[in-house]
Amino acid sequence: MKQSLLFTAILACSLFSIKAQTAKPEDTEYYTPVPKIVTPGNSAGQPPSDALVLFDGTNLDQWVATKDSTSPKKWTVANGMMTVNKANGDLQTKRSFTDFQLHIEYRIPENITGSGQARGNSGIFLAALPWGPGGYELQVLDNYNNSTYVNGQAGSMYKQTPPLVNACRKPGEWQTYDVVWTAPRFNDDGSVKSPARVTVLHNGVLVQNNTELKGDTPYIGQPGYRKHGAEPIKLQAHGDKSEPISYRNIWVRELNQ
Repeated sequence: MKQSLLFTAILACSLFSIKAQTAKPEDTEYYTPVPKIVTPGNSAGQPPSDALVLFDGTNLDQWVATKDSTSPKKWTVANGMMTVNKANGDLQTKRSFTDFQLHIEYRIPENITGSGQARGNSGIFLAALPWGPGGYELQVLDNYNNSTYVNGQAGSMYKQTPPLVNACRKPGEWQTYDVVWTAPRFNDDGSVKSPARVTVLHNGVLVQNNTELKGDTPYIGQPGYRKHGAEPIKLQAHGDKSEPISYRNIWVRELNQ
């Protein structure tokens, strides 16, 4: 019996060795489909060639007021940036998206006042929902030298997952978010087929690493899912009394297959 097992093992090793010797590099190479060519952006803020520019510093043609999409009241555009107008409320994109890569830059005013959540508060809703708390919020806040609950500071998926690190710059300096968003998928009966996932770099530093969300991001109560499809991206005009923040250089690359 032992001799039989030994013979079998030797035979298997021999066959593997023969197969390895006869294998070719070409056996594991393929040439189609060929990835399309995308020209990268540059350090001057130019987006990739396949990006949809949502704000280039000149107008808000890609945006509507969340409360009334027909209203001409939006935010202030000057000096290549748009500044939150709290009286006019949130803005959201005219178009809806599913999976995407998003680049967005923001600036907390240098003369910012307030503390906690009342200090340069805004938010980027990666999928704006017409019900409940409004969607899935990536928090915008000044936390350079300002403490708050950690799952509500800059870089957090609001009230769910704190950032891996605090990568905030000083107020008055431009800051960036680079986001990869995978929207949730739902079965026909409304149950969750696959949850939302998000990866976020804050000023080039990883702060959310393929984070799986438990649902939307309510201020009060537990997160949850409700069936939806492609949705707009929304920027929040938070109701605190601190000075309004500004945004610039916003673009998105759709990743839908």
